[in-house]
Amino acid sequence: MQLEVGSICEGKVTGITKFGAFVELESGKTGMVHISEVANTYVNDIKDHIQEGQTVKVKVMSIGEDGKIALSIKKALPQPERPQRNFSDRDKDRPQQFRGGQGGKPRFEKKSEPKREQSADPVGFGYVSPSDKPVDAAFEDMLSKFKASSEDKMSDLKRILDPKKRSGNRRGK
Repeated sequence: MQLEVGSICEGKVTGITKFGAFVELESGKTGMVHISEVANTYVNDIKDHIQEGQTVKVKVMSIGEDGKIALSIKKALPQPERPQRNFSDRDKDRPQQFRGGQGGKPRFEKKSEPKREQSADPVGFGYVSPSDKPVDAAFEDMLSKFKASSEDKMSDLKRILDPKKRSGNRRGK
């Protein structure tokens, strides 16, 4: 029998190492099954899956120019069915663009909203619409506006928190 990449054949395990197993094929040639190609699950110890002298079905993965044959046991087996995943319960409260690409849509889609201009309010104390934005406001002007606004707010806070003007909540005096 002629060995070709992709062909499935049987062979006998002739040796086991920590990184794989050597399999003698029907043609008399020996190939190696890497530990990652032994089973569809994680393989910690190869001896838990195959033993020396065991006959196994393998798929020829590659044949090197130097004659080395790479084999796979897991690709010679039928692929295990993956359980159907139901995302509807998990995704019901999420926006459509983040629902895993359902309905042929990409998973993350960019929204094409026009960019908003940044507020002219330098410290974020109040909303200033883009039309109110000063064109050539100097830093000193902005700083004086901030100071005035800050002083107004501080005087309001002092008036509210002043214990002499507050009624009630007197502690035993």
